Amino acid sequence: MAYKVDFKDVSTVGLESSPVAAALAGLRANEARYFKTKYDHDFVVRPASEASETVDRVTRILEDERDISIASVPLEACTCQVDGIRWDHVFYENGLAVNVMYSIDDPTKRAVGFKLSDGMEIPDELASRFKFARQKSKLAGTIRGSFFVIKNEY
Repeated sequence: MAYKVDFKDVSTVGLESSPVAAALAGLRANEARYFKTKYDHDFVVRPASEASETVDRVTRILEDERDISIASVPLEACTCQVDGIRWDHVFYENGLAVNVMYSIDDPTKRAVGFKLSDGMEIPDELASRFKFARQKSKLAGTIRGSFFVIKNEY
């Protein structure tokens, strides 16, 4: 069932099984606010079981580009296209959020971003490969993030 993320009244709906559910909900709401503010687009997520195409695409890009396999269970995912960019998001049970920004027309605007919910440890599969910068958010507390540029076509 689809869920339109409300960034004014943050809810853990769909994320209850996460040990950092409140922080992950704040991170998800932070993404929703960004898309509403920047693109006037409503951020709608689905359970990962209903968004297998998105989860599979993100999994494939991570594996093909950097040989990364996320150990945690995906809880929710969404895909949207705004301003010629396809955005895929997957929210994992451990508190990790992965987004893929894939410009349809400009191969220089393609990247994978990792965001860690407040209170979670850096996952083993990412710890030795990336440095994470910190950013404060009213909705999500402290967000730690990193990214890499996508080199291939998907």
